[in-house]
Amino acid sequence: MASVTITVNGKPMTGEAEGRTLLSTFLREELSLTGTHVGCDTSQCGACVVHVNGEPVKSCTMFAQEANGADVSTIEGQANADGSLNTIQAAFQEHHGLQCGFCTPGMVMSAAALLKENPKPSETEIRDYLEGNICRCTGYHNIVKAIMAASGQDVSAIAAE
Repeated sequence: MASVTITVNGKPMTGEAEGRTLLSTFLREELSLTGTHVGCDTSQCGACVVHVNGEPVKSCTMFAQEANGADVSTIEGQANADGSLNTIQAAFQEHHGLQCGFCTPGMVMSAAALLKENPKPSETEIRDYLEGNICRCTGYHNIVKAIMAASGQDVSAIAAE
């Protein structure tokens, strides 16, 4: 076991991790941040996306010890300072970008990374960016609408699937 210290959502946190402990497991089990979901453990679904030093990472593909000293952002840190939903979360709610909610943390984190990189993405760019995120419920249409709405774009032009 080794001590791992990371800054999570702006707060320094320390825990113990074996060399084989995944960042997703460390966040959920050692730091009790259960918003990061684990859907596959094989880097296929994207439910575990977090930001490490500002970059989106599937946390099931990174060891906790690799993140030692890093700045990590999780879904728990996405809300506004007053606890209200941020723009992306509110758009997901308003445009029904979720059903069961299992993929939602990863989708929101991926959307945040996309909008940081490309503040006004097209529908095609959003769909391409989300290729690493799987939703088994929604068919992606409302997720795309939510991300476009969060970027301040008119969603009425998005064709129904």
